[in-house]
Amino acid sequence: MLTTINQKSILSLKEFLALPETNPASEYCHGVVIQKPMPKGKHSRIQSRLARTIDQVAEDRKIALALTELRCNFAGRSIVPDIAVIRWENLPRDSEGEIADQFNRYPDWIIEIISPEQSVTLVMEKIIFCLKQGTELGWLIDPTTKSVTVFQTGLPKIYLAQSENAEPLEVIKGLQNWQISAQDIFTWLKV
Repeated sequence: MLTTINQKSILSLKEFLALPETNPASEYCHGVVIQKPMPKGKHSRIQSRLARTIDQVAEDRKIALALTELRCNFAGRSIVPDIAVIRWENLPRDSEGEIADQFNRYPDWIIEIISPEQSVTLVMEKIIFCLKQGTELGWLIDPTTKSVTVFQTGLPKIYLAQSENAEPLEVIKGLQNWQISAQDIFTWLKV
């Protein structure tokens, strides 16, 4: 299900950013405001566990941070990826050296997890848009099909958890020694 917030006229990005935040978050694209669906159990479990796992291998080495539900404003759009992985050197900092609240750049690695009522096409468009702006890597995780689609330059590649071959997924540069497969991700759903 796609939920839009009714507006009498097309909003500018500046007008959108002045609106109060919604829960779940709303995103802005070409004057249209689209509210993301509320995450369910599988989505939430994968999101929190994957962000924590990425941070365990990337944060101490100051390679990157995995931030959930981070609003990213760039190229006339405002998106809220399920997980935005930001390279250490691209983290916005305030005057005290702390992570800043505003992030006006594309994520270096965007990870989206499909919810049952979400449009796969619109989520794929968001990932492709990010890649065109400079994002290095995109993952589309689908709990229904237990698949991870990896987007980079060229055609996307689909990894199935049920595959006999537990092929490692592509990760951003700097994390090549870390390996994770679609099977690894979907085993987290067993509790």
